[in-house]
Amino acid sequence: MRAHKSLFVAALAMSLLVACGNAGDKGADKGADKGAAGDKKAEPAKADAEKGDKGAKKDGTEATKDAEGALVVYSARSKKLVGPLIEKFEKASGVKVDVRYGDATGLVTKMRTEGAQSDADVFFAQDLGNLGTMRDSKLLTELPQALVDQTLERYREGSRNWVATSGRVRVLVYSPERVKPEELPKTLKELNDPKWKKRLGWAPRNGSFQVHVSGLRAIWGEEETEAWLKGIKALEPGEYPKNSPQVNAVDKGEIDVGWVNHYYLHKIKAANPGLKAANHSFATDKDAGNLVMLSGAGILKASKRPEQARKFIEFLLSEEAQNYFAQNVYEYPTREGIATHKDVPALTTIKQPDVDQKALTDLDATRKLLQKLGLL
Repeated sequence: MRAHKSLFVAALAMSLLVACGNAGDKGADKGADKGAAGDKKAEPAKADAEKGDKGAKKDGTEATKDAEGALVVYSARSKKLVGPLIEKFEKASGVKVDVRYGDATGLVTKMRTEGAQSDADVFFAQDLGNLGTMRDSKLLTELPQALVDQTLERYREGSRNWVATSGRVRVLVYSPERVKPEELPKTLKELNDPKWKKRLGWAPRNGSFQVHVSGLRAIWGEEETEAWLKGIKALEPGEYPKNSPQVNAVDKGEIDVGWVNHYYLHKIKAANPGLKAANHSFATDKDAGNLVMLSGAGILKASKRPEQARKFIEFLLSEEAQNYFAQNVYEYPTREGIATHKDVPALTTIKQPDVDQKALTDLDATRKLLQKLGLL
């Protein structure tokens, strides 16, 4: 009897131990489940962080985590044109660049609104007009004279707020199939001829067009420029948003003559060798139609990275960058000793007019004139 009682007690003790162990295991599992749930709850946080990084990169308009501390360049020149060049600068200098590509007017409006609070370090402009707006708004710093002196003297401006980085010549693009070379005008003024009615194209809303009109105002005067524009408008030209569509319109037979920058023909022809279009410069010495249009860059007074910004400007004037503009973009270099592309006429063959570069930046008066004529 005593033996049976001892066995019963031992069995009871064992059952209690097993029960306690199981309860501990269940508690541990429950705790582990809680831990797993905690891990799961951490995943959305990680996802949010990744989503935040992805959102910050949206359209290149906002600074990204990767770009923190990077040189911020507001570029009105397209990524297709200058993106490879900026990558070359990054590799050569070790400076990370955060590029914000956009429409020139929109970028300038943004920088003027932000003022001293702007995060932009450099404004890389497609034309001088918008650089002039930035200069007049007192938003650009004065560049070292030694830096400005690297460019050809005729492409400098007294304020030293910007440097010219490359140039394009204004030309007529025409159809060799429908227009004989001898029929083309010898001066820009002669384009105002009834024989061109409904055969022309132009782009009054385009920046290059407006800068050229600023040049005409400086060369011809206000009244003569206004009269000429009225005359061209009466010829009912086709209106295009920019230059390249005019080159394609000539090729397709929509128009016979367009008013554009020279390099668009070469760019399009490189992709389409069968392009049926050609450029025409005016034979008359110093004709207003042969105006050289400049792209340029300046450093903002608000720049938080002025040293890196100066290095960027220096690079744009370097032999490597100037050769890139000439050979890859079919533009004209702005410093001595750089050869133009073999398909582009030497600048010495273009009978350029004499015009103060500052006059080309006077866009406000030009836009008022175009608005008056119903062209904007």
